[in-house]
Formats: sequence, structure tokens, C-alpha cells
Amino acid sequence: MTNDLATLTARIGALEDRESIRELIATYGTLADCGDAQALAQLWCDDGEYEVAGFATAKGHDAIAALIDAPYHRALMASGCAHALGPVTVDIDGDCATARGHSVVFRHSEGRFEALRVAANRWTLVRTQAGWRVAHRANALLDGTFAARMLLAPAQPAI
Repeated sequence: MTNDLATLTARIGALEDRESIRELIATYGTLADCGDAQALAQLWCDDGEYEVAGFATAKGHDAIAALIDAPYHRALMASGCAHALGPVTVDIDGDCATARGHSVVFRHSEGRFEALRVAANRWTLVRTQAGWRVAHRANALLDGTFAARMLLAPAQPAI
């Protein structure tokens, strides 16, 4: 009976971790759309990094917040936009996790919405005292390049 309880407790813990990670990733989109740069930056660890291939790499809360406060993003919000993320797959190894999935940025233009950016994402997360936080997010346009596709590939086991 004790073994069954331990197994059940571990399974529930894993489900809670996955839900927390998925919630964190979903929160990114809503914070980006409402322009709350400071709250968005707090999704990352203090020294976390956000790498947008071909655009920018930001490290640390201030630099990540600056991406949302930048004129390009503010203009996108002013015209109407939606950051849609997920669903994501989540692999957890103790206090570290990797999530992989898609993101689409929609822009309002001429009375309709159009997909502005469709990207692959790989999130590396760590468990902190404050909960799960992003250590690194890599984002690349799904433009046919091998590197972008590999962000979606499962981690290969060590040999």
C-alpha cells in the first residue's frame, strides 16, 4: 500500500509540474499582448535568456522586458496582436524541464487577422523557490531551416 501511495504521489507531482510549466508558457502570450513587460520578464530566472533567431538575444530581466517595451512591439500591440503558444510537450528531469512547441503571432491588419510569425520554440526551465522559471527560450521561424525544426525535436538520450 505504501508503494502505491508513493507512486500516486509521484504521478500527481509530475502532473502538477507539467501544468505549472504549461501555465507559465501560456502566461507569456497574455503578458506580451497586454504589454506587461516587467511581469513577463519575471517568468525568467534572474540570468535567463530569450533567443529569437535572426532578431535578438536578451539576457536578464531588464533586457527581456526591453523586448516588450521596444517600439516594434508597442506598434504591434497598437495595431492589435495575439501571441498564441502551445500546446507544448514537456519533459521533466528532477528540477529541470524542457518544453517544445509552436508559437504564432497574429496581427490585426485591414480589418482581419493574419499570421505574422510562426515559430518553433524550445523552453529550458528550472524549478526555483518561486516555482518553475525559464532559464532559456529559443525561438526560430519555421521557414524550412533545419535549425528551426530541431527546436521541436525531442532531446536525444546520452550515449
